[in-house]
Amino acid sequence: MKQSKWSRTVSYVIVLLMLALYIFPLFYLFNVSMKTQTEYLIDPVALAQGFRLENFTEAWTRGNFSQYMWNSVLYTGLSTILTLILSIFAAFPLARRYVKFSTFLYVFFLVSMYLPNPLIPQFSLINSLGLYNTQTGYILLKTTGTGIAFLMFVGYIKSVSRELDEAAAMDGCGYTRYLFTILVPLMKPILATGVILTAIGVWNDIIGPTIYLSDPSYQPVTKGLFTFYGQYMNNWPLLACGILIVTLPLVVLYVVLQRFIVGGAMAGAVKS
Repeated sequence: MKQSKWSRTVSYVIVLLMLALYIFPLFYLFNVSMKTQTEYLIDPVALAQGFRLENFTEAWTRGNFSQYMWNSVLYTGLSTILTLILSIFAAFPLARRYVKFSTFLYVFFLVSMYLPNPLIPQFSLINSLGLYNTQTGYILLKTTGTGIAFLMFVGYIKSVSRELDEAAAMDGCGYTRYLFTILVPLMKPILATGVILTAIGVWNDIIGPTIYLSDPSYQPVTKGLFTFYGQYMNNWPLLACGILIVTLPLVVLYVVLQRFIVGGAMAGAVKS
């Protein structure tokens, strides 16, 4: 259908407005990170007088991001991998209805996402297992196979032809081998989305580490941001640098994976 000039103009205006809503906070954050504390206190919204990249070096050192960054990479990487593996094993039989009451179980998992986080039972369980203040305990705590990735996997697997299951079974392909050699390659677009959503949840978590990790050497990268908060005054330029440092790995992760998402969407659009 041919688009009119008026509707095309409205579309561009809406896109530009949405772009401004996303770009302006990032620009403001970067602008603050280029200021000195005095500059910021005089006029928080004025443009920075120069590029002070040394602010990032100071923020990296004062926030101890070298140690915290490694912890976050460890927590996020292992938790995301384990979460996706559990999600695949849980989603496939439910999507194919290979287990009884699969619809009820799916609805149960869906409803559980809207329930409050059981902090007290979780803390009691972690403590009784001797996993409090351990990296292993925190990784296991952040590993879940029934989150948003699980729900997306169920919907995606339903769109995969069931004849693949039968053909693989006739060829003697085992259950686990079928999942990881046939099904997983077909799930690249949704896997990329699952990686991003799961990684964001683990990387940005600040409540969990505060409760379950009392040892400062086990804290994730978000803990470094507290360095720039003071009792009487906050160092806003260094805090802005710290926020950008924390955000950058997730931006890189999205840039790396977005081609799988876009490629999968284009493949699906032309699929007959």
